[in-house]
Amino acid sequence: MNDGHSEDNIDDVAEFYAAIDRQHLTKALSKTRPYTYWTIELYDKANGIRGGGGLGVLAADTRRVAERMNVPLVVVTPFYPSEQHQFTKIHHENGFSLENHTDSIAVDYAAYGFKFLNTVMIHCNSGIVSLDVIEKKLGSTRIISVTEPGFGELYSGESGSDHRLYQEVALGFGGYQALKLCGLKPSIMQLNEVATFFSALARLDELVASGMDFYEAVVYTRKHTLYTNHTLVQAAEATFSYEQFERYVFPNLSSPAVKKWLSDKFENGKLMLSSVTIEIAELRSGVSKLHARVANYHDLAGKKVKFKAVTNGIDMPTWTARNILAYFERQGIIDKFYLPTEDYKTAIDTVKAEDIKTLKASGRRELNTVLARRPDQYGNFLNIPEDALLFEFKRRFVDYKRPWLPFTHPEAMKDILERNNAHYIFAGRVHEGDNRMMERLTALLKLIDSDEILKARVHYLPDYDEELGRALSIGSNISINTPIVGLEACGTSWMKDIANLGLLVSTHDGGVADASSDSYLCVYGDNETEEIDVLYSRMSEAASAWNNDTSLEYLIKTELKAYLPVISGTRMLKDYLDLLF
Repeated sequence: MNDGHSEDNIDDVAEFYAAIDRQHLTKALSKTRPYTYWTIELYDKANGIRGGGGLGVLAADTRRVAERMNVPLVVVTPFYPSEQHQFTKIHHENGFSLENHTDSIAVDYAAYGFKFLNTVMIHCNSGIVSLDVIEKKLGSTRIISVTEPGFGELYSGESGSDHRLYQEVALGFGGYQALKLCGLKPSIMQLNEVATFFSALARLDELVASGMDFYEAVVYTRKHTLYTNHTLVQAAEATFSYEQFERYVFPNLSSPAVKKWLSDKFENGKLMLSSVTIEIAELRSGVSKLHARVANYHDLAGKKVKFKAVTNGIDMPTWTARNILAYFERQGIIDKFYLPTEDYKTAIDTVKAEDIKTLKASGRRELNTVLARRPDQYGNFLNIPEDALLFEFKRRFVDYKRPWLPFTHPEAMKDILERNNAHYIFAGRVHEGDNRMMERLTALLKLIDSDEILKARVHYLPDYDEELGRALSIGSNISINTPIVGLEACGTSWMKDIANLGLLVSTHDGGVADASSDSYLCVYGDNETEEIDVLYSRMSEAASAWNNDTSLEYLIKTELKAYLPVISGTRMLKDYLDLLF
Protein backbone atom coordinates (compact mmCIF):
# COMPACT_ATOMS: atom_id res chain seq x y z
CA MET A 1 0.00 0.00 0.00
CA ASN A 2 1.30 3.44 -0.85
CA ASP A 3 1.86 5.57 2.20
CA GLY A 4 1.43 8.77 0.23
CA HIS A 5 3.64 11.39 1.85
CA SER A 6 5.47 9.09 4.27
CA GLU A 7 8.79 10.60 3.25
CA ASP A 8 7.66 14.07 4.29
CA ASN A 9 8.27 13.71 8.02
CA ILE A 10 8.29 16.91 10.03
CA ASP A 11 11.94 17.66 10.81
CA ASP A 12 11.27 19.94 13.75
CA VAL A 13 8.95 18.18 16.16
CA ALA A 14 8.61 21.41 18.15
CA GLU A 15 6.87 22.89 15.12
CA PHE A 16 4.21 20.20 15.36
CA TYR A 17 3.74 20.75 19.07
CA ALA A 18 3.49 24.49 18.50
CA ALA A 19 0.83 23.82 15.91
CA ILE A 20 -1.26 22.08 18.57
CA ASP A 21 -0.37 24.58 21.30
CA ARG A 22 1.54 22.01 23.36
CA GLN A 23 5.21 22.92 22.91
CA HIS A 24 6.23 21.64 26.35
CA LEU A 25 5.43 18.04 25.44
CA THR A 26 8.88 17.56 23.93
CA LYS A 27 10.18 17.53 27.50
CA ALA A 28 7.89 14.66 28.52
CA LEU A 29 8.80 12.20 25.77
CA SER A 30 12.16 10.94 24.58
CA LYS A 31 13.66 7.97 22.75
CA THR A 32 14.33 6.19 26.03
CA ARG A 33 11.05 7.26 27.66
CA PRO A 34 8.59 6.81 24.82
CA TYR A 35 4.86 6.73 24.54
CA THR A 36 4.13 2.98 24.61
CA TYR A 37 1.07 1.73 22.74
CA TRP A 38 -0.04 -1.80 23.65
CA THR A 39 -2.31 -3.77 21.36
CA ILE A 40 -3.14 -7.44 20.85
CA GLU A 41 -3.69 -6.65 17.18
CA LEU A 42 -1.75 -4.64 14.61
CA TYR A 43 -3.04 -4.49 11.03
CA ASP A 44 0.00 -3.33 9.10
CA LYS A 45 0.58 -5.73 6.23
CA ALA A 46 3.39 -3.58 4.84
CA ASN A 47 5.29 -4.56 7.98
CA GLY A 48 4.23 -8.19 7.90
CA ILE A 49 1.43 -8.17 10.46
CA ARG A 50 -2.14 -8.86 9.34
CA GLY A 51 -4.77 -7.99 11.90
CA GLY A 52 -8.43 -8.86 12.12
CA GLY A 53 -10.21 -5.51 11.93
CA GLY A 54 -10.52 -1.93 13.04
CA LEU A 55 -8.50 -2.21 16.25
CA GLY A 56 -5.43 -3.31 14.33
CA VAL A 57 -5.90 -0.76 11.54
CA LEU A 58 -6.18 2.00 14.13
CA ALA A 59 -2.97 0.85 15.83
CA ALA A 60 -1.10 0.97 12.51
CA ASP A 61 -2.47 4.44 11.74
CA THR A 62 -1.49 5.75 15.18
CA ARG A 63 2.07 4.60 14.65
CA ARG A 64 2.24 6.10 11.15
CA VAL A 65 1.02 9.48 12.39
CA ALA A 66 3.54 9.41 15.25
CA GLU A 67 6.35 8.58 12.83
CA ARG A 68 5.37 11.39 10.51
CA MET A 69 5.30 13.85 13.42
CA ASN A 70 8.53 12.54 14.98
CA VAL A 71 6.81 11.53 18.19
CA PRO A 72 8.71 8.82 20.14
CA LEU A 73 6.17 5.98 20.16
CA VAL A 74 6.63 2.23 20.59
CA VAL A 75 3.93 -0.22 19.55
CA VAL A 76 4.15 -3.42 21.59
CA THR A 77 2.23 -6.24 19.96
CA PRO A 78 2.48 -9.97 19.26
CA PHE A 79 3.88 -11.20 15.96
CA TYR A 80 1.63 -14.06 14.91
CA PRO A 81 3.58 -16.73 12.99
CA SER A 82 0.60 -17.52 10.78
CA GLU A 83 -2.32 -15.57 9.38
CA GLN A 84 -5.73 -16.56 8.09
CA HIS A 85 -7.17 -15.94 4.64
CA GLN A 86 -10.83 -16.58 3.84
CA PHE A 87 -12.11 -18.07 0.60
CA THR A 88 -15.77 -18.25 -0.41
CA LYS A 89 -17.17 -19.57 -3.68
CA ILE A 90 -20.61 -20.56 -4.98
CA HIS A 91 -21.08 -23.89 -6.76
CA HIS A 92 -24.04 -25.07 -8.86
CA GLU A 93 -23.22 -28.73 -9.52
CA ASN A 94 -26.14 -29.91 -7.34
CA GLY A 95 -28.12 -26.71 -6.94
CA PHE A 96 -26.78 -23.89 -4.80
CA SER A 97 -23.94 -24.64 -2.40
CA LEU A 98 -21.39 -22.40 -0.75
CA GLU A 99 -17.78 -23.41 -0.27
CA ASN A 100 -16.16 -21.51 2.58
CA HIS A 101 -12.81 -22.22 4.14
CA THR A 102 -9.89 -20.44 5.76
CA ASP A 103 -6.26 -21.11 4.99
CA SER A 104 -3.41 -20.48 7.38
CA ILE A 105 -0.30 -19.02 5.80
CA ALA A 106 3.06 -18.96 7.58
CA VAL A 107 4.68 -15.55 8.04
CA ASP A 108 8.42 -14.96 8.44
CA TYR A 109 9.20 -11.80 10.39
CA ALA A 110 12.70 -11.55 8.92
CA ALA A 111 11.18 -11.14 5.45
CA TYR A 112 9.60 -7.89 6.65
CA GLY A 113 12.74 -6.37 8.11
CA PHE A 114 12.27 -7.33 11.75
CA LYS A 115 15.48 -7.83 13.68
CA PHE A 116 15.85 -10.56 16.28
CA LEU A 117 17.11 -9.08 19.56
CA ASN A 118 17.05 -11.82 22.19
CA THR A 119 14.66 -14.06 24.09
CA VAL A 120 12.63 -13.53 27.26
CA MET A 121 11.03 -16.14 29.47
CA ILE A 122 7.54 -16.32 30.92
CA HIS A 123 5.89 -18.94 33.15
CA CYS A 124 2.83 -20.67 31.72
CA ASN A 125 0.92 -23.77 32.75
CA SER A 126 3.68 -25.22 34.97
CA GLY A 127 6.33 -24.63 32.35
CA ILE A 128 8.59 -21.94 30.95
CA VAL A 129 8.04 -20.50 27.49
CA SER A 130 10.81 -18.77 25.56
CA LEU A 131 9.64 -15.82 23.48
CA ASP A 132 11.67 -14.24 20.70
CA VAL A 133 11.87 -10.47 20.95
CA ILE A 134 11.92 -8.81 17.53
CA GLU A 135 12.05 -5.17 16.58
CA LYS A 136 11.59 -2.88 13.61
CA LYS A 137 12.53 0.81 13.78
CA LEU A 138 10.54 3.26 11.68
CA GLY A 139 11.71 6.82 12.18
CA SER A 140 10.85 8.00 15.67
CA THR A 141 8.74 4.88 16.24
CA ARG A 142 9.35 1.19 16.80
CA ILE A 143 7.37 -2.00 16.62
CA ILE A 144 8.51 -4.39 19.34
CA SER A 145 6.99 -7.84 19.24
CA VAL A 146 7.16 -11.14 21.06
CA THR A 147 6.63 -14.38 19.21
CA GLU A 148 7.29 -18.12 19.19
CA PRO A 149 6.31 -20.94 16.80
CA GLY A 150 3.37 -22.11 18.90
CA PHE A 151 1.91 -18.67 19.46
CA GLY A 152 -0.91 -19.32 17.01
CA GLU A 153 -3.04 -16.95 14.98
CA LEU A 154 -4.76 -13.76 16.03
CA TYR A 155 -7.88 -14.48 18.12
CA SER A 156 -7.33 -18.25 17.95
CA GLY A 157 -9.39 -20.17 20.47
CA GLU A 158 -12.44 -18.99 22.42
CA SER A 159 -12.18 -15.63 24.16
CA GLY A 160 -11.98 -17.20 27.63
CA SER A 161 -9.73 -20.08 26.62
CA ASP A 162 -6.33 -21.04 27.99
CA HIS A 163 -4.65 -20.19 24.69
CA ARG A 164 -6.18 -16.74 24.52
CA LEU A 165 -5.03 -16.08 28.11
CA TYR A 166 -1.57 -17.36 27.18
CA GLN A 167 -1.35 -14.91 24.26
CA GLU A 168 -2.39 -12.01 26.49
CA VAL A 169 0.04 -13.00 29.25
CA ALA A 170 2.82 -13.35 26.69
CA LEU A 171 2.13 -9.87 25.35
CA GLY A 172 1.94 -8.33 28.83
CA PHE A 173 4.76 -9.96 30.76
CA GLY A 174 6.86 -10.83 27.72
CA GLY A 175 6.32 -7.44 26.10
CA TYR A 176 7.27 -5.58 29.26
CA GLN A 177 10.49 -7.58 29.52
CA ALA A 178 11.11 -6.78 25.84
CA LEU A 179 10.92 -3.06 26.59
CA LYS A 180 13.50 -3.44 29.35
CA LEU A 181 15.68 -5.48 27.01
CA CYS A 182 15.65 -2.48 24.65
CA GLY A 183 16.56 -0.07 27.45
CA LEU A 184 13.15 1.62 27.36
CA LYS A 185 11.06 2.92 30.23
CA PRO A 186 7.48 3.88 29.34
CA SER A 187 6.56 7.51 29.75
CA ILE A 188 2.95 6.41 29.37
CA MET A 189 1.29 3.06 28.77
CA GLN A 190 -1.78 3.12 26.54
CA LEU A 191 -3.70 -0.12 26.94
CA ASN A 192 -5.86 -0.75 23.91
CA GLU A 193 -8.58 -3.04 25.17
CA VAL A 194 -8.36 -5.32 28.16
CA ALA A 195 -6.22 -7.96 26.44
CA THR A 196 -3.24 -5.69 27.21
CA PHE A 197 -3.93 -5.47 30.96
CA PHE A 198 -0.99 -7.71 31.89
CA SER A 199 1.55 -5.17 30.66
CA ALA A 200 0.44 -2.69 33.35
CA LEU A 201 0.34 -5.52 35.88
CA ALA A 202 3.96 -6.39 34.96
CA ARG A 203 4.97 -2.79 35.58
CA LEU A 204 3.20 -2.70 38.94
CA ASP A 205 4.88 -5.94 39.94
CA GLU A 206 8.33 -4.68 38.95
CA LEU A 207 7.91 -1.47 40.96
CA VAL A 208 6.89 -3.32 44.11
CA ALA A 209 9.49 -6.07 43.69
CA SER A 210 12.13 -3.33 43.33
CA GLY A 211 11.27 -1.91 46.75
CA MET A 212 8.58 0.71 46.12
CA ASP A 213 5.76 0.78 48.66
CA PHE A 214 2.79 -1.12 47.22
CA TYR A 215 0.33 1.77 47.47
CA GLU A 216 2.83 4.21 45.99
CA ALA A 217 3.42 1.75 43.14
CA VAL A 218 -0.32 1.50 42.49
CA VAL A 219 -0.64 5.29 42.36
CA TYR A 220 2.41 5.58 40.07
CA THR A 221 1.16 2.89 37.70
CA ARG A 222 -2.34 4.34 37.58
CA LYS A 223 -1.09 7.86 36.81
CA HIS A 224 0.99 6.60 33.89
CA THR A 225 -1.61 4.29 32.36
CA LEU A 226 -4.41 5.03 29.90
CA TYR A 227 -7.07 2.41 29.23
CA THR A 228 -8.68 2.93 25.82
CA ASN A 229 -11.90 1.01 25.44
CA HIS A 230 -13.08 0.09 21.93
CA THR A 231 -16.31 -1.74 22.81
CA LEU A 232 -19.53 -0.66 24.41
CA VAL A 233 -20.75 -3.48 26.62
CA GLN A 234 -18.70 -4.85 29.51
CA ALA A 235 -20.86 -7.95 29.79
CA ALA A 236 -19.78 -9.10 26.32
CA GLU A 237 -16.19 -9.64 27.46
CA ALA A 238 -14.59 -12.92 28.37
CA THR A 239 -13.97 -13.93 31.95
CA PHE A 240 -11.15 -16.07 33.28
CA SER A 241 -11.10 -18.38 36.27
CA TYR A 242 -8.89 -18.23 39.33
CA GLU A 243 -7.55 -21.64 38.33
CA GLN A 244 -6.45 -20.26 34.95
CA PHE A 245 -4.67 -17.38 36.69
CA GLU A 246 -2.91 -19.83 38.98
CA ARG A 247 -1.46 -21.53 35.91
CA TYR A 248 -0.77 -18.56 33.64
CA VAL A 249 -0.60 -15.31 35.60
CA PHE A 250 0.47 -15.73 39.24
CA PRO A 251 3.71 -17.59 38.36
CA ASN A 252 4.88 -14.45 36.53
CA LEU A 253 4.43 -12.20 39.58
CA SER A 254 7.29 -11.63 42.02
CA SER A 255 5.48 -9.55 44.63
CA PRO A 256 3.18 -11.26 47.16
CA ALA A 257 1.39 -7.92 47.63
CA VAL A 258 0.53 -7.71 43.93
CA LYS A 259 -0.63 -11.33 43.94
CA LYS A 260 -2.94 -10.60 46.86
CA TRP A 261 -4.22 -7.38 45.24
CA LEU A 262 -5.10 -9.32 42.10
CA SER A 263 -6.53 -12.32 43.98
CA ASP A 264 -8.91 -10.04 45.87
CA LYS A 265 -10.46 -8.88 42.58
CA PHE A 266 -12.04 -12.27 41.84
CA GLU A 267 -15.74 -12.82 42.47
CA ASN A 268 -16.96 -16.39 42.78
CA GLY A 269 -13.70 -17.58 41.28
CA LYS A 270 -14.09 -15.46 38.13
CA LEU A 271 -12.50 -12.25 36.90
CA MET A 272 -13.54 -9.95 34.09
CA LEU A 273 -10.40 -8.21 32.81
CA SER A 274 -12.11 -4.88 32.23
CA SER A 275 -12.78 -4.54 35.96
CA VAL A 276 -9.08 -4.74 36.87
CA THR A 277 -7.99 -2.72 33.82
CA ILE A 278 -10.24 0.07 35.07
CA GLU A 279 -8.58 -0.25 38.48
CA ILE A 280 -5.01 -0.06 37.17
CA ALA A 281 -5.55 2.90 34.83
CA GLU A 282 -6.42 6.35 36.14
CA LEU A 283 -7.08 7.67 32.62
CA ARG A 284 -9.81 6.05 30.55
CA SER A 285 -10.86 6.98 27.06
CA GLY A 286 -13.58 6.02 24.63
CA VAL A 287 -13.12 6.22 20.87
CA SER A 288 -15.91 8.66 19.98
CA LYS A 289 -17.98 11.28 21.76
CA LEU A 290 -21.03 9.04 21.79
CA HIS A 291 -19.02 6.05 22.96
CA ALA A 292 -17.56 7.98 25.90
CA ARG A 293 -21.06 9.00 26.97
CA VAL A 294 -22.82 5.66 26.72
CA ALA A 295 -20.12 3.02 27.42
CA ASN A 296 -21.63 0.94 30.19
CA TYR A 297 -18.69 -0.10 32.38
CA HIS A 298 -18.53 -0.38 36.14
CA ASP A 299 -15.69 -0.68 38.61
CA LEU A 300 -15.44 -3.38 41.27
CA ALA A 301 -17.53 -1.27 43.63
CA GLY A 302 -20.34 -1.18 41.06
CA LYS A 303 -19.89 2.50 40.21
CA LYS A 304 -20.22 3.49 36.56
CA VAL A 305 -16.87 4.54 35.10
CA LYS A 306 -16.47 7.81 33.21
CA PHE A 307 -14.53 7.90 29.96
CA LYS A 308 -12.93 10.83 28.18
CA ALA A 309 -13.63 11.04 24.45
CA VAL A 310 -10.78 10.76 21.96
CA THR A 311 -12.40 9.96 18.64
CA ASN A 312 -10.47 7.64 16.37
CA GLY A 313 -8.84 9.08 13.27
CA ILE A 314 -7.11 7.83 10.14
CA ASP A 315 -3.68 8.44 8.69
CA MET A 316 -4.84 10.45 5.70
CA PRO A 317 -1.79 9.86 3.44
CA THR A 318 -2.26 6.10 3.84
CA TRP A 319 -5.97 5.95 3.10
CA THR A 320 -6.56 8.90 0.76
CA ALA A 321 -5.85 8.77 -2.97
CA ARG A 322 -2.69 10.75 -3.72
CA ASN A 323 -4.36 13.06 -6.21
CA ILE A 324 -7.20 13.81 -3.77
CA LEU A 325 -4.72 14.58 -1.00
CA ALA A 326 -2.76 16.84 -3.35
CA TYR A 327 -6.01 18.56 -4.32
CA PHE A 328 -6.84 19.24 -0.67
CA GLU A 329 -3.39 20.76 -0.22
CA ARG A 330 -3.62 22.93 -3.35
CA GLN A 331 -7.05 24.20 -2.35
CA GLY A 332 -5.77 25.14 1.13
CA ILE A 333 -8.11 22.66 2.83
CA ILE A 334 -5.43 20.80 4.84
CA ASP A 335 -1.98 21.82 6.03
CA LYS A 336 1.29 19.87 6.05
CA PHE A 337 0.26 18.16 9.28
CA TYR A 338 -2.90 16.87 7.56
CA LEU A 339 -4.97 19.01 9.89
CA PRO A 340 -7.71 21.26 8.50
CA THR A 341 -6.39 24.77 7.86
CA GLU A 342 -7.76 27.69 9.84
CA ASP A 343 -10.05 28.65 6.94
CA TYR A 344 -10.72 25.12 5.67
CA LYS A 345 -14.46 25.70 5.42
CA THR A 346 -13.96 28.64 3.07
CA ALA A 347 -11.44 26.57 1.10
CA ILE A 348 -13.92 23.71 0.81
CA ASP A 349 -16.34 26.08 -0.86
CA THR A 350 -13.96 26.19 -3.86
CA VAL A 351 -14.48 22.47 -4.53
CA LYS A 352 -16.33 21.86 -7.81
CA ALA A 353 -18.37 18.90 -8.98
CA GLU A 354 -16.16 18.59 -12.04
CA ASP A 355 -13.11 18.18 -9.80
CA ILE A 356 -14.89 15.57 -7.67
CA LYS A 357 -15.88 13.49 -10.68
CA THR A 358 -12.44 13.68 -12.27
CA LEU A 359 -10.74 12.58 -9.06
CA LYS A 360 -13.21 9.75 -8.52
CA ALA A 361 -12.78 8.52 -12.10
CA SER A 362 -9.08 8.14 -11.39
CA GLY A 363 -9.96 6.27 -8.22
CA ARG A 364 -12.20 3.89 -10.16
CA ARG A 365 -9.31 2.96 -12.40
CA GLU A 366 -7.16 2.27 -9.34
CA LEU A 367 -9.92 0.17 -7.81
CA ASN A 368 -10.22 -1.92 -10.96
CA THR A 369 -6.52 -2.77 -10.86
CA VAL A 370 -7.10 -4.27 -7.41
CA LEU A 371 -10.34 -6.02 -8.40
CA ALA A 372 -8.47 -7.65 -11.29
CA ARG A 373 -6.77 -9.96 -8.74
CA ARG A 374 -9.59 -10.34 -6.19
CA PRO A 375 -12.18 -12.99 -7.17
CA ASP A 376 -15.84 -12.52 -6.29
CA GLN A 377 -18.24 -15.21 -5.02
CA TYR A 378 -18.16 -16.94 -8.42
CA GLY A 379 -14.40 -16.86 -8.80
CA ASN A 380 -14.68 -14.07 -11.37
CA PHE A 381 -12.61 -10.91 -11.51
CA LEU A 382 -14.55 -7.66 -11.66
CA ASN A 383 -14.15 -4.52 -13.72
CA ILE A 384 -16.64 -1.85 -12.69
CA PRO A 385 -17.34 0.44 -15.69
CA GLU A 386 -16.24 4.03 -15.16
CA ASP A 387 -19.70 5.28 -16.10
CA ALA A 388 -21.41 3.02 -13.53
CA LEU A 389 -22.29 4.11 -10.03
CA LEU A 390 -20.76 2.03 -7.24
CA PHE A 391 -22.23 1.42 -3.78
CA GLU A 392 -20.03 -0.41 -1.27
CA PHE A 393 -20.18 -2.00 2.18
CA LYS A 394 -16.77 -2.94 3.63
CA ARG A 395 -16.71 -3.90 7.27
CA ARG A 396 -16.37 -6.83 9.63
CA PHE A 397 -19.28 -9.21 9.15
CA VAL A 398 -20.97 -9.12 12.53
CA ASP A 399 -24.66 -8.92 13.38
CA TYR A 400 -24.77 -5.37 14.65
CA LYS A 401 -23.28 -3.94 11.43
CA ARG A 402 -26.19 -5.47 9.45
CA PRO A 403 -24.60 -6.10 6.04
CA TRP A 404 -27.84 -7.69 4.81
CA LEU A 405 -30.02 -4.63 5.48
CA PRO A 406 -30.11 -3.19 1.90
CA PHE A 407 -31.37 -6.57 0.64
CA THR A 408 -34.38 -6.76 2.95
CA HIS A 409 -36.67 -5.85 0.02
CA PRO A 410 -34.93 -7.21 -3.09
CA GLU A 411 -37.29 -5.45 -5.53
CA ALA A 412 -36.45 -2.05 -4.05
CA MET A 413 -32.73 -2.83 -4.21
CA LYS A 414 -33.00 -4.00 -7.82
CA ASP A 415 -34.85 -0.84 -8.78
CA ILE A 416 -32.13 1.40 -7.31
CA LEU A 417 -29.36 -0.53 -9.05
CA GLU A 418 -31.04 -0.73 -12.46
CA ARG A 419 -32.40 2.82 -12.48
CA ASN A 420 -28.98 4.29 -11.67
CA ASN A 421 -26.77 1.90 -13.65
CA ALA A 422 -25.22 0.91 -10.33
CA HIS A 423 -23.22 -1.95 -8.87
CA TYR A 424 -22.97 -2.95 -5.22
CA ILE A 425 -19.84 -4.49 -3.69
CA PHE A 426 -19.86 -5.87 -0.18
CA ALA A 427 -16.67 -7.11 1.41
CA GLY A 428 -15.92 -8.45 4.84
CA ARG A 429 -14.66 -11.47 6.69
CA VAL A 430 -16.77 -13.70 8.88
CA HIS A 431 -14.85 -14.54 12.03
CA GLU A 432 -14.10 -18.24 12.36
CA GLY A 433 -16.70 -19.89 14.56
CA ASP A 434 -19.36 -17.24 13.98
CA ASN A 435 -21.91 -19.73 12.64
CA ARG A 436 -24.83 -17.32 12.87
CA MET A 437 -23.08 -14.79 10.64
CA MET A 438 -22.03 -17.48 8.17
CA GLU A 439 -25.67 -18.55 7.91
CA ARG A 440 -26.63 -14.92 7.24
CA LEU A 441 -23.97 -14.61 4.55
CA THR A 442 -25.03 -17.88 2.92
CA ALA A 443 -28.67 -16.77 2.82
CA LEU A 444 -27.68 -13.40 1.34
CA LEU A 445 -25.52 -14.96 -1.37
CA LYS A 446 -28.30 -17.44 -2.19
CA LEU A 447 -30.77 -14.56 -2.58
CA ILE A 448 -28.40 -12.73 -4.93
CA ASP A 449 -27.73 -15.90 -6.90
CA SER A 450 -31.45 -16.49 -7.42
CA ASP A 451 -32.05 -13.22 -9.29
CA GLU A 452 -30.39 -12.34 -12.60
CA ILE A 453 -30.35 -8.59 -11.94
CA LEU A 454 -28.81 -8.93 -8.48
CA LYS A 455 -26.43 -11.58 -9.76
CA ALA A 456 -25.13 -9.19 -12.42
CA ARG A 457 -24.83 -6.14 -10.18
CA VAL A 458 -24.06 -7.35 -6.63
CA HIS A 459 -20.61 -8.72 -5.85
CA TYR A 460 -19.21 -10.26 -2.69
CA LEU A 461 -15.45 -10.11 -2.14
CA PRO A 462 -14.12 -12.47 0.57
CA ASP A 463 -10.75 -12.20 2.31
CA TYR A 464 -11.24 -8.51 3.01
CA ASP A 465 -8.02 -6.69 3.89
CA GLU A 466 -6.29 -3.29 3.91
CA GLU A 467 -5.62 -3.22 0.19
CA LEU A 468 -9.22 -3.92 -0.75
CA GLY A 469 -10.57 -1.51 1.88
CA ARG A 470 -8.45 1.34 0.57
CA ALA A 471 -9.30 0.59 -3.07
CA LEU A 472 -13.04 0.56 -2.36
CA SER A 473 -12.86 3.91 -0.56
CA ILE A 474 -10.99 5.42 -3.49
CA GLY A 475 -13.07 3.93 -6.29
CA SER A 476 -16.65 3.84 -5.02
CA ASN A 477 -19.26 6.61 -5.04
CA ILE A 478 -21.45 5.78 -2.07
CA SER A 479 -20.63 4.02 1.19
CA ILE A 480 -23.25 2.14 3.23
CA ASN A 481 -22.78 2.04 7.02
CA THR A 482 -25.78 0.69 8.93
CA PRO A 483 -24.86 -0.43 12.46
CA ILE A 484 -27.62 -0.75 15.03
CA VAL A 485 -27.55 2.61 16.81
CA GLY A 486 -25.85 2.28 20.16
CA LEU A 487 -23.57 -0.63 19.26
CA GLU A 488 -20.79 0.95 17.15
CA ALA A 489 -18.01 2.44 19.28
CA CYS A 490 -16.49 4.48 16.43
CA GLY A 491 -15.63 2.80 13.15
CA THR A 492 -13.11 4.27 10.71
CA SER A 493 -14.13 2.83 7.32
CA TRP A 494 -16.61 5.65 6.83
CA MET A 495 -13.84 8.19 7.51
CA LYS A 496 -11.85 6.84 4.57
CA ASP A 497 -14.88 7.21 2.31
CA ILE A 498 -15.36 10.87 3.22
CA ALA A 499 -11.64 11.56 2.81
CA ASN A 500 -11.93 10.15 -0.72
CA LEU A 501 -14.91 12.32 -1.72
CA GLY A 502 -17.54 9.60 -1.37
CA LEU A 503 -21.09 10.08 -0.13
CA LEU A 504 -21.93 8.48 3.23
CA VAL A 505 -25.27 6.78 3.89
CA SER A 506 -25.21 5.83 7.56
CA THR A 507 -27.05 5.46 10.81
CA HIS A 508 -26.13 8.06 13.44
CA ASP A 509 -23.78 5.95 15.50
CA GLY A 510 -20.15 5.74 16.59
CA GLY A 511 -17.83 8.44 15.31
CA VAL A 512 -20.42 9.50 12.73
CA ALA A 513 -22.36 10.96 15.65
CA ASP A 514 -19.50 13.36 16.45
CA ALA A 515 -21.19 15.73 13.99
CA SER A 516 -24.88 16.47 13.49
CA SER A 517 -27.13 14.07 11.61
CA ASP A 518 -27.66 16.59 8.80
CA SER A 519 -23.94 16.42 7.93
CA TYR A 520 -24.44 13.33 5.75
CA LEU A 521 -27.29 11.15 4.41
CA CYS A 522 -28.62 9.89 7.72
CA VAL A 523 -30.60 6.66 8.08
CA TYR A 524 -33.04 6.87 11.00
CA GLY A 525 -36.24 5.39 12.34
CA ASP A 526 -37.97 4.19 15.49
CA ASN A 527 -37.60 0.59 14.34
CA GLU A 528 -35.78 -1.42 11.70
CA THR A 529 -38.73 -1.30 9.30
CA GLU A 530 -38.61 2.50 9.28
CA GLU A 531 -34.82 2.46 8.95
CA ILE A 532 -35.03 0.24 5.86
CA ASP A 533 -37.45 2.61 4.14
CA VAL A 534 -35.19 5.56 4.89
CA LEU A 535 -32.14 3.59 3.74
CA TYR A 536 -33.63 3.05 0.28
CA SER A 537 -34.62 6.70 0.10
CA ARG A 538 -31.10 7.82 1.04
CA MET A 539 -29.49 5.44 -1.44
CA SER A 540 -31.68 6.90 -4.19
CA GLU A 541 -30.87 10.44 -3.07
CA ALA A 542 -27.14 9.69 -3.12
CA ALA A 543 -27.38 8.11 -6.57
CA SER A 544 -29.30 11.09 -7.95
CA ALA A 545 -26.69 13.49 -6.55
CA TRP A 546 -24.01 12.01 -8.79
CA ASN A 547 -26.10 13.18 -11.75
CA ASN A 548 -26.74 16.65 -10.34
CA ASP A 549 -23.69 18.87 -9.87
CA THR A 550 -25.41 21.24 -7.46
CA SER A 551 -26.55 18.42 -5.18
CA LEU A 552 -23.21 16.63 -5.35
CA GLU A 553 -21.24 19.74 -4.45
CA TYR A 554 -23.56 20.52 -1.55
CA LEU A 555 -23.42 17.02 -0.05
CA ILE A 556 -19.65 16.57 -0.44
CA LYS A 557 -18.90 20.04 0.95
CA THR A 558 -21.21 19.46 3.91
CA GLU A 559 -19.47 16.17 4.75
CA LEU A 560 -15.99 17.65 4.48
CA LYS A 561 -16.80 20.68 6.60
CA ALA A 562 -18.30 18.52 9.34
CA TYR A 563 -15.84 15.64 9.40
CA LEU A 564 -12.36 16.73 8.28
CA PRO A 565 -11.46 17.72 11.86
CA VAL A 566 -12.90 14.42 13.11
CA ILE A 567 -11.18 12.02 10.72
CA SER A 568 -7.69 13.51 10.98
CA GLY A 569 -5.27 11.08 12.62
CA THR A 570 -3.08 14.04 13.53
CA ARG A 571 -6.00 15.46 15.47
CA MET A 572 -6.38 12.12 17.25
CA LEU A 573 -2.69 12.11 18.26
CA LYS A 574 -3.00 15.70 19.46
CA ASP A 575 -6.02 14.76 21.59
CA TYR A 576 -4.18 11.84 23.17
CA LEU A 577 -1.17 14.01 23.99
CA ASP A 578 -3.46 16.63 25.49
CA LEU A 579 -5.18 13.99 27.61
CA LEU A 580 -2.00 12.27 28.72
CA PHE A 581 0.13 15.28 29.54
